[in-house]
Amino acid sequence: MEIDSELLYSKLKTFFGYDAFKGDQEAIIRNLLEGKDTFVLMPTGGGKSLCFQLPALVMPGTAIVISPLIALMKNQVDVIRGFEEKQTGIAHFLNSSLGKAQIQEVRNDVLSGVTKLLYVAPESLTKDENVELLKDVNISFYAIDEAHCISEWGHDFRPEYRRIRNMVQMIGRAPIMALTATATPKVQSDIQKNLGIMDATVFKSSFNRPNLYYEVRDKVEPEKDIIRYIKQNPGKSGIIYCLSRKKVEEIANLLNINGIRALPYHAGLDAKTRADNQDRFLMEDVEVIVATIAFGMGIDKPDVRFVIHYDIPKSIEGYYQETGRAGRDGEQADCITYYSYKDIQKLEKFMLGKPISEQEIGRQLLMETVAYAESSQCRRKLLLNYFGEDYPRDNCGICDNCLNPKQTFDGRKEMSLVIKLIKSLPEHFKLEHIALILSGKANAMVKSYNHDKVPLYGAGSDHNEKFWSAVIHQGLILHLLEKEIESYGLLYVTEKGEEFFRNPYEIRLVEDRVFKGTAGGGEDDDDAISDKAAMKGGGGDPVLLSMLKNLRKDMSKRLHLQPWIIFGDPALDDMSILYPITFDELHNCQGVGEGKARKYGAEFIELIKRYVEENDITRPEDFVVKSAPTRSSNKIYIIQSVDRKLSLEDIADAKGMEMDELLDELEVIVSSGTKLDLNYYIRQMVDDDIVEDIFEYFKEEATSDSVEEAREKLGPDYDDFEIRLVRIKFLCEVAS
Repeated sequence: MEIDSELLYSKLKTFFGYDAFKGDQEAIIRNLLEGKDTFVLMPTGGGKSLCFQLPALVMPGTAIVISPLIALMKNQVDVIRGFEEKQTGIAHFLNSSLGKAQIQEVRNDVLSGVTKLLYVAPESLTKDENVELLKDVNISFYAIDEAHCISEWGHDFRPEYRRIRNMVQMIGRAPIMALTATATPKVQSDIQKNLGIMDATVFKSSFNRPNLYYEVRDKVEPEKDIIRYIKQNPGKSGIIYCLSRKKVEEIANLLNINGIRALPYHAGLDAKTRADNQDRFLMEDVEVIVATIAFGMGIDKPDVRFVIHYDIPKSIEGYYQETGRAGRDGEQADCITYYSYKDIQKLEKFMLGKPISEQEIGRQLLMETVAYAESSQCRRKLLLNYFGEDYPRDNCGICDNCLNPKQTFDGRKEMSLVIKLIKSLPEHFKLEHIALILSGKANAMVKSYNHDKVPLYGAGSDHNEKFWSAVIHQGLILHLLEKEIESYGLLYVTEKGEEFFRNPYEIRLVEDRVFKGTAGGGEDDDDAISDKAAMKGGGGDPVLLSMLKNLRKDMSKRLHLQPWIIFGDPALDDMSILYPITFDELHNCQGVGEGKARKYGAEFIELIKRYVEENDITRPEDFVVKSAPTRSSNKIYIIQSVDRKLSLEDIADAKGMEMDELLDELEVIVSSGTKLDLNYYIRQMVDDDIVEDIFEYFKEEATSDSVEEAREKLGPDYDDFEIRLVRIKFLCEVAS
């Protein structure tokens, strides 16, 4: 269809307020106007919606926009109507949120030809009455937004999206435009096949968002860290993502208690509440929305300054799309994720009831997320590689790993070993399988293929499977290895990899980070914090922090105690940020109870007071995280129940808790300085010799209070439950 350029630019200005197109927008629109099927792969904030909204306004007929979220439809319809107030029927949505009278209004406007854009949920598209309605409409084209929902390998697979092609055939074929912000080569192939648009013109924009700062933090006291971060960035809009509705409500409540205006958003709220909360966020009545993944798709708020993931997302696609809601105005924004391997284990448990094929896909996507979180490589490079794009530099200068780089090593020998193993196997296998063979660890899969008998089994046993996984991931980034598109995740050696194997050359590799609670256990031992990383919340005053560590070291020698028993690293980090100069202020630091503050705090307070005076430092306002009332009532009940010598099982049952959750609460209570006498329970549950061994370990050997580290040192005869119980006893009797 020939559309005059003057008309196109006139509508661009009238409806969207722009004088020029961005990136490939004009080429995409021209392609559609020519009647061609179109595939648009464009990151969040790139202007996807304009690619179907503008042609809908200039083409005869009505464009059908298939979209998965009511919130997205409402937002986009409001935007279009806002530019043309006299034509309220120019854009409509048709979904389950409408009443009978509203549905009739939509039908009348569509049949009369007033409506140029009709947003339809995929479930609504399959209803007989809607199919019959649309058969009588002159359809200009179909736009399938969030098209990754079609693919089982997409991060938000929806079975109803698989039926779109059949519905289009029933209603009447017209040009199809598929749009997504996140698609790996595998997902792109799935989308095109399923929609029957293999010949579509593909427009692929760069996935690089140079204004976004990416950081993954250890999930240690995340609530306190989040509140501190928001208070350090007052007045800025942000989104916090959680995986469960319960956690969304808890975090929103906690933020409000601490003076931060926040609202929840999840599918458990009624449609009106969700819409109202979204509008209040867009209108800046509140600073923060705490949400499940249901929030934010297509929301036109350009000045979101931070996106925080309280829980690690289920896939890299989900992570990329959610972080992409930050900084759409091109200004710098922060993307902070809290990571603990315990969360991964929870997500794996949630998959258990699903079909085996779905579990396998979910686990593959989850392992990609783990690799990203634990990696020490440039996060931007990792993300772009995942979506089939190369980042030209090794250091982006705006992610935690690039601001605080780890040492590299010449990995030609290790990479050659990986390639040699892959080439030697008659079939292709996944990354984890190759890593297990090299490290000499035989799980059921390795044994079933007799790969524990191959010559290279254990050839790299001086390193664990985590190390080998990191090497393989870097091989993928260097294009020495690739994953097969059709059989997702199976590795093969590329031509470039074959050339490297014949003539190895130096390649600089880096080991992955180690987080608390990860499969590898231990702590991240990076003491050096760059100024930029410190500014982002990675630490406070580096000079004071160094002085505090020296004082702790001296005191530990004098008192014959491990340094962590006096004050843990999180406590020293807080001291270097908050500059506490009284016992009450010291008590506000992580893991510093009243008892510990009085017992060990005097010298630290004196040092900080002297440092503040000598350097003329302006101290921040007191930083106190107020607890939600429900948690406080739990705390009181638990303390009283322990005083009455009730069994932990009875206490957990009374509060509807799992035993792990109760132990978490007990640890919080003890770390805040309250002493609990659990000896009555420990004597019943744990053998005296075991108690003595664990207690002695924490007193004489432990370098931290890490359960994982204790399990590794003590051996398989001691389980986590016993270690945690005795650790609580130790913290009460020695460390507080």
